[in-house]
Amino acid sequence: MKYKRILLKLSGEALMGDRQYGIDPVRLAEYAEEIKKIHDKGTEIAIVIGGGNIFRGVAGASNGMDRVQGDYMGMLATVINGMALQGALEDKGMLTRLQTALKIEAIAEPYIKRRAVRHLEKGRIVIFGAGTGNPYFTTDTAAVLRGVEIHADVILKGTRVDGVYDSDPEKNPDAVKFDFISFDDVISKGLNVMDSTAFTLSQENKLPIVIFDMNKQGNLLKICEGENIGTVVNI
Repeated sequence: MKYKRILLKLSGEALMGDRQYGIDPVRLAEYAEEIKKIHDKGTEIAIVIGGGNIFRGVAGASNGMDRVQGDYMGMLATVINGMALQGALEDKGMLTRLQTALKIEAIAEPYIKRRAVRHLEKGRIVIFGAGTGNPYFTTDTAAVLRGVEIHADVILKGTRVDGVYDSDPEKNPDAVKFDFISFDDVISKGLNVMDSTAFTLSQENKLPIVIFDMNKQGNLLKICEGENIGTVVNI
């Protein structure tokens, strides 16, 4: 396997499947099956999930809600998604641990870096919930931060599109896809890979990002085996 330890970033919206909101159990089971394929090959897996399928702090703020309050609600939404994914993974026979940046000890361990790394070394899948534990930071930033802390080899960002394009492929049929691109080129071309805080953190720590279509069966395994799937953002 090309990568020994990965940080998989999933959006909350990805868990909706064809629904308008919430969690689609079919999509959840599909993701669990994809993750099992790389787990069975010995890859150490950490996961960060967004909460946009349940609540978005930015959306709440735009409707007059206090931004800090809204962001904390969004953090709790990521914990709900983490619990759902944890259940789906354990149904497939994998051992998991859910760690949260906010203390919710009845359902999850508090995030402790050394403990997280030990779980990974023992073959457990670690799901990080509640973002960074601070308002104004996205789950993209949380994913890169945790990836740096646990010394992940790569950030794998599963999305609905199969990589980074020079324009929106859902709006422009002539959009050109990049197989490889540097951090500097992403900035100079104004491409939207992650929010700027997450992207800068990844660049400064020389942590590569792979953007790929998580909904295409087998993609996750192919990336971990070294195939050129999606777009690789690197130095």
